Amino acid sequence: MTGYRIIALLLVAAGLTLVPWYALQDSFFAFKWLRHFGSKDQSPALWQIASYGKVWLIALPALLLATVGLYARPVNAAAAAEGALRSWARALMIVGAAGGLYVIAQGFAIGPRGYGFELLSALFPPIAGGQFGMGAGALLVAFGFVLICADGIASMGYFRGDRFVASALLCIVVLVVMFVFFPVARVLYEGFVDQDRALSLAALWERFAQPKLWNLTLACLWGGSGCGVAWNTLWLALLCAAGTTFLGLMLALIVTRSNFRGKKVLRLLTVLPIITPPFVVGLSLIMLFGRSGVVNQFLEWAFNIPQTRWIYGLPGVLLAQLFAFTPVAFLVLIGVVEGVSPTLEEASQSLHASRWQTFRTVTLPLMAPGLANAFLVGFIESIADFGNPVVLGGNFGVMATEIYFAIVGAQLDQGKAAVYSMILLAFALFAFWLQRKATARKSFVTVSGKGDTGLPSPLPDGVRRTAIGVGVPWLALTVVLYGMSIFGAFVKVWGRDHTFTLDHFVKAFSIDHGPNGWLFTGAAWHSLINTLQFSLAAAPITAIIGILSAYLIARTTFKGQRAFEFLTLLSFAIPGTVIGVAYIFAFNVPPIEITGTGLIIVLCFVFRNLPVGVRGGIAALSQLDKSLDEASTTLGANGATTFKRVLMPLLKPAVIGALIYGFVRSMTTVSAIVFLVSGDTEVATTYIIGRVVNGDYGVAIAYCAVLILIMVTAIMLVQWVVGSRKLGRRTAAHPGAPIAPVAVGG
Repeated sequence: MTGYRIIALLLVAAGLTLVPWYALQDSFFAFKWLRHFGSKDQSPALWQIASYGKVWLIALPALLLATVGLYARPVNAAAAAEGALRSWARALMIVGAAGGLYVIAQGFAIGPRGYGFELLSALFPPIAGGQFGMGAGALLVAFGFVLICADGIASMGYFRGDRFVASALLCIVVLVVMFVFFPVARVLYEGFVDQDRALSLAALWERFAQPKLWNLTLACLWGGSGCGVAWNTLWLALLCAAGTTFLGLMLALIVTRSNFRGKKVLRLLTVLPIITPPFVVGLSLIMLFGRSGVVNQFLEWAFNIPQTRWIYGLPGVLLAQLFAFTPVAFLVLIGVVEGVSPTLEEASQSLHASRWQTFRTVTLPLMAPGLANAFLVGFIESIADFGNPVVLGGNFGVMATEIYFAIVGAQLDQGKAAVYSMILLAFALFAFWLQRKATARKSFVTVSGKGDTGLPSPLPDGVRRTAIGVGVPWLALTVVLYGMSIFGAFVKVWGRDHTFTLDHFVKAFSIDHGPNGWLFTGAAWHSLINTLQFSLAAAPITAIIGILSAYLIARTTFKGQRAFEFLTLLSFAIPGTVIGVAYIFAFNVPPIEITGTGLIIVLCFVFRNLPVGVRGGIAALSQLDKSLDEASTTLGANGATTFKRVLMPLLKPAVIGALIYGFVRSMTTVSAIVFLVSGDTEVATTYIIGRVVNGDYGVAIAYCAVLILIMVTAIMLVQWVVGSRKLGRRTAAHPGAPIAPVAVGG
């Protein structure tokens, strides 16, 4: 029996016999359950069956015994030739699938008061008591049966018999369905429900056909108030996606293809806007460009230009979104720009093409996957954004804010919020289709198994000047905005009393020494420690699932591949407020009761940020020739070895992007978790919002300054730990310097 099968069996056995089957009030890792092992709430499944009458769990040990019997039954070569191996593998797949599905089904079928559906009460005998949410035991059993099912699928010959590919695909599908599709489907169900809780298409149409959504006037082109919020959202998203893609490309070209000095500083400044909560950008823009902002006051003083409120509406929201989401486009594009083969550019120049012709006909087309992915992510980020429109929107309404007010406002119309979410999904599907159409049936391979010692072609003068002329002022404005916000942390009242003080930091992060040692007495310590714990847990999980998903999409072929890709993208298409409410609806009752715990926040972080890792991984993998995989397979490596030793070293830009984005977005997320936090799980952003609502801007800005410092340190640490991808290419110290050959290596 192989190690893979032993692990699968041990997981199921441990889940049935060693750990509590049901969820615990305290953390599992506190291990308090060991002191009460065997009690009703801390017993494993077999104990629940024997001592507490949970007879419906008997099917699970029976399925485990069936699996052991199948594994113990040898299948020789002669039997395999007669088709017995395929029958054996099919039986294994069925047993594994039955075990995993039964864990979920019994959780939904039997609730705290017994049967959850009247039909079950009529079909089956009465049961004593019920059950609450599932815990660690159920998780281990379900995961073990998923591995067994994947073993059966691989043994049938699918995925070339590779258990790693089959297991990765099945596990990710289960996770995405459970923590993305199910919560979203649960909240969208509300769109079809009328006031009497009956399904009604008329109720759906009434909510969909509101004039507030679809009014259309020429004012849409400049953000006037006569437009429906659906058109506002779509127009804003298109502008944001185009702008972030262009700015991200310009910044990536400066970092990778120019001799601009201070690239490390520039690279750090590029990602600065994503390491603070979005409302900080909005507040900084108001202080700079608002009616009483620095710029307006200067224009009135110097040129007698009246103060205006142009920052409120489409221009302000678009500017804030460009600041917030350009770093995402940059992280997606930098690996793509680095991956363009210099050999192809040298071949173009050897045919007497100019630098502009080479860039236009060779370099830029090879970046198409990255550009399309950056556009897609920018579009979806924009339609899902809540923080910037709520601060700067004014009379310019978008669907994310409308959903928020429909849920938390006086109207409390969950059906309306659900229908608005459906429209956002339609917009996301349109962007997804557009991206697929732009890159379909084309090859963008630039990194192959052959040596590549080419020197990247210099940028055309016009492109270089444009990149520097656009990128450098943009980054300078970034420095001004964040300089103002940091300045506000060291003055008494930002914008009024600029007397220097450290009171805000002392109030938030004071440390005192008492009889029992050092004490963290600052008001912000609790939320900061929670945020760090949740973010550090979510970031690597986000990166692993994202890169694995990208590998499955770009390197394997299976039925439903496009549906799988869309599922991994789905969480970005829904505003964070809806995701938060969906998680409450889905996970506040059995079989998965995790509301009010840190786990629900970590899961929300992971699956909310997953699409960036997926899109970045797909863009990077589209440039790696499949001959690399084939060569590894020819040498006897399995899928896991090929992924770890061949592809992962070449995917370091995508890994860095996923880790950085997963961590910083977890640290700064607002809308997705505002409904999920409790007193014990308060995080930095909700604490800052509370300070802003109470008018304590100094502490809020001081907290943001600390977050910036923490995340800059984290970004530098990730860059150092992961390292950089080495493609064995030559480099030149400066223009005109002799070119030193570099040994080819990976």
